[in-house]
Amino acid sequence: MEIHQFYDEGLAHASYVIRDAGQIALIDPARNPEQYLNFAERHGAVITAVIETHPHADFVSSHLELHQTTGATLYTSVLVDAEYPHQPFNEGDRIALGSSWLEAINTPGHSPDSICILLVDSHNKPHAIFTGDTLFVGDVGRPDLRGRVGNITGEAAALARQLYRSTREKLMRLPADVVVYPAHGPGSLCGKHMGDARQSTIGTEISSNYALQPMDEDEFVTLILEQQPFVPRYFEYNVMLNKKGAPAFQASIDAIPTFSDLAIHNNGMLVVDGRPQAQFQSGHLPGAINVPDGLRFETWLGSIVNPGEAFYLVAEDTQQLQVLVEKTAKIGYEQQVAGKASATGGPVQGALFDEMHFAKNQPDYTIVDIRNREEVNANPIFPSAIPIPLPELREHAPHIPTDKPIVVHCAGGYRSAIGTSVIAAALPHATVIDMGTRIQDFNHVG
Repeated sequence: MEIHQFYDEGLAHASYVIRDAGQIALIDPARNPEQYLNFAERHGAVITAVIETHPHADFVSSHLELHQTTGATLYTSVLVDAEYPHQPFNEGDRIALGSSWLEAINTPGHSPDSICILLVDSHNKPHAIFTGDTLFVGDVGRPDLRGRVGNITGEAAALARQLYRSTREKLMRLPADVVVYPAHGPGSLCGKHMGDARQSTIGTEISSNYALQPMDEDEFVTLILEQQPFVPRYFEYNVMLNKKGAPAFQASIDAIPTFSDLAIHNNGMLVVDGRPQAQFQSGHLPGAINVPDGLRFETWLGSIVNPGEAFYLVAEDTQQLQVLVEKTAKIGYEQQVAGKASATGGPVQGALFDEMHFAKNQPDYTIVDIRNREEVNANPIFPSAIPIPLPELREHAPHIPTDKPIVVHCAGGYRSAIGTSVIAAALPHATVIDMGTRIQDFNHVG
């Protein structure tokens, strides 16, 4: 028996292959199925089962495409009311895999339809638990994502109570040496205090996970609900897309038209420019929003652009454009890309930040702080700054005063590149300046 973890750093997403006697079961696969198909071919094995622990909010799964490609049976909780061909997989149900088997454990809490999957080896011994978004290393899944979406919705507090019982009555009663394989690691927005390790054990989590320490249900609910991170715009869309089943990955991105000169085709549609900040500032199309390619490109794209909102995608060359298209598809947004193009410049240039003038004349600027509220409260840098979290900026940008130059900052420089372009697109006649990494000269914490 072999367990192999595939890990996507950009979405902090872990998916799993379990191989036994020439058979493979996949758990929570990513959008591009190629890595799993290659693994199966390399080992001369057949993918016979694909299991979804719940309809994911932060990425699009390839479960339907894998079924169509390999004939593998799809399994998920009956509570999902999945629209794709599937076999219900609920408490106590088992799937044989070589000399081992996989058993479903209903664990509502992160979502009403969450399951965990217990791997029992050939000696009838529990070996590993694939916990989806129910239990992470050092954390548990957030319960506030299913208030308005899915077959079954649930208020955050009620789901938190279910999560309390799922962890105490089911997961924490497993043997201490059972290996924990979660669907996410640090950087995911599906939790708030995830540890750096990509796997753990039940015993380790009972002793060190803050959410599994002795406390009553009310204490747990209060603890879990406080200071959860923001919810990107695309999360609800992904839940519904995963419930339905996404179109085939390669065919979907191949359908995006390529333009040699996007300016000719641009008729006021949103342009997402994925070039580095310096290239964007040197010249870009009017109204373009700069989301530089980086570790969290997918998350910020889905936090700025609305589900269903058509846009053009721009990168510095064809190679980088392909990378961005594939990242866009991870959250199902490739279906919204009206066209893609390489670009080296444009008619609009960004204003440069004059640190010396700003330091001596701060009252002459309107300062916009686009960090999260928790960051601002913990470390206010400029008392006069207008705090607007980046995920809310497109709605509030038109109301920012324009009588002074607008200086935008975050904590390190990446988000401010996005925020500056959002404000400049909303206020084309204003002077909007990105403080970028120079914020570190004014932030004396640490």
